[in-house]
Amino acid sequence: MTPEMFTEELAESLGDTLVSVLLYGSATTGERSEKYSDYNLMVVCARLSLEELNCIRPLATKWAQFGNPPPLLFTWERLKSSSDVFPIEMLDIKENHVILFGKDVMRRLPISQANLRFQLEHELKGKLIHLRERYLLLEGSDEEVAALLVSSLSTFQVLIRAGLRFFEVQVPVRKREAVRRFAMHASFPLAVFGEIQELKDGRTEVSLANMPEVFERFVATVENAADLIHDIGRRRA
Repeated sequence: MTPEMFTEELAESLGDTLVSVLLYGSATTGERSEKYSDYNLMVVCARLSLEELNCIRPLATKWAQFGNPPPLLFTWERLKSSSDVFPIEMLDIKENHVILFGKDVMRRLPISQANLRFQLEHELKGKLIHLRERYLLLEGSDEEVAALLVSSLSTFQVLIRAGLRFFEVQVPVRKREAVRRFAMHASFPLAVFGEIQELKDGRTEVSLANMPEVFERFVATVENAADLIHDIGRRRA
């Protein structure tokens, strides 16, 4: 099922209640991988009562069977009041989306840089805690460590890209390019991001025996990024 097919069936099911359907994420930035990526959709409705949820549910179930996450659901009023809570996600969607149906609801959505900094520091530190927790549950093989790093890479690339907004007005669409640009403003290296990207792309010559050391450097780099964002907030307070 394609995003266009999902949207067509959704419009038939919801009728005038449907305000907008947006495609966002890797499918709009040229970074989509058949192995690691899925399609991300935002659905905005005039209302989202149990009646609307029950209309969407069968279609969302079918959509998920194709390996996609359920659509992100908002009413228009709730979307406007959520930009201060989810500035990272909203900025990324605002700058990189394709309208599949209805209005461009993201065009005039206001987003505060102060809220962006707060969420970014929270996410960096929270995801770092989660990364260490996942490491504790591994049996210890180098292959497992490599798989953990590869599965975690995109999340931290997104966060580094958000951090670049404090240094540059326009940030690159591609996450790996944003990491490279962020490194130009940081006092610490981010080369480990490139190593894991090569591992993810299957182009690396790095031995899996080096994975614990790569994990250690990756954690240290994320910690440095979190500290940098914290310092930015302290200087602007």
